[in-house]
Amino acid sequence: MTQDFSTPVTVTCHCGGVELNVQLLDGLNTARRCDCSLCRRRGAIMVTAALGGIEVVRGESLSLYQFGTMTAKHYFCSTCGIYTHHQRRSNPQQYGVNAGAIVGVNPSDLSDVPWMDGVHHPADR
Repeated sequence: MTQDFSTPVTVTCHCGGVELNVQLLDGLNTARRCDCSLCRRRGAIMVTAALGGIEVVRGESLSLYQFGTMTAKHYFCSTCGIYTHHQRRSNPQQYGVNAGAIVGVNPSDLSDVPWMDGVHHPADR
């Protein structure tokens, strides 16, 4: 992949109702998946941005979903349903950003993406 990740990337939903400018912390090098009850169902590969690293350009259909400990904040487009990002419960100072929603990124180009153990998360004990 030849995309430059030193500048903010554009993240969009499918219908265009949500658009974000995102400064990734280390490009696609932080790519990971999670097997918690929500992440394993949505199947997204996530990359990392700092809490201050997201600017909402368009967000009229941006919705919030929370469950369980109510620590994580999962954002998605209420029109087309695409998950764009979430504030992590493992580190509330970071966002997980849907790599598949980054303009110009095809998640199938990412290989050997590690899995995080969300089923046995320490906050659930």
